[in-house]
Amino acid sequence: MSRVIAGFSMSLDGFVADSDDGVDQVFKWYSAGGTDAEVMVGDGAFEMSREGAEFIEEAGRGAGVLVTARRTFDLAHAWGGKHPMGVPMVVVTHRIPEDWASREGSPFTFVTDGVPKAIDIAREIAGDKDVVVGAPSVTQRCLQLGLLDAIHIDLAPVVLGRGIRLFDHLTQPIELLVTEATGNPNVTHLTYQVIK
Repeated sequence: MSRVIAGFSMSLDGFVADSDDGVDQVFKWYSAGGTDAEVMVGDGAFEMSREGAEFIEEAGRGAGVLVTARRTFDLAHAWGGKHPMGVPMVVVTHRIPEDWASREGSPFTFVTDGVPKAIDIAREIAGDKDVVVGAPSVTQRCLQLGLLDAIHIDLAPVVLGRGIRLFDHLTQPIELLVTEATGNPNVTHLTYQVIK
């Protein structure tokens, strides 16, 4: 069975975006040291360092599907129809955007029945590969329901002070086990197993 893994770039004080939904500071490590590689997003290219491009490629190899929230989908402008990891996407929403739902070849599956149903559908799509959760609200709900198996954080060396927190709205402690810790001056990669 596939694992359900949350994956985020995050500031030292726990924010995945600033108060204006900006992510430049937490994703700055993707281009640290120069931009000598490209990753396709929709019909365009995103310039980044070789390390950042290799990280995205590696994450995409293990992922079978990405689960996100409608707000993240809208903020990212649907990634132009192609997420950098190049995997199908399940979007948790209250209202389905018909322009994407009816588009031929759309990589999006829209789920209006809540996070548990979205994870079930994502598992079917992913097969033996991982289900990657890429929205704070969906991550929080998965933690509350015991659906998350692991959390991967790319810890950026910045303190934002305010913005969108990854771990808001949790009402009880969640025990974790560190399974990976690597990094360089630009980012620390941390992976935790969720103890159930």
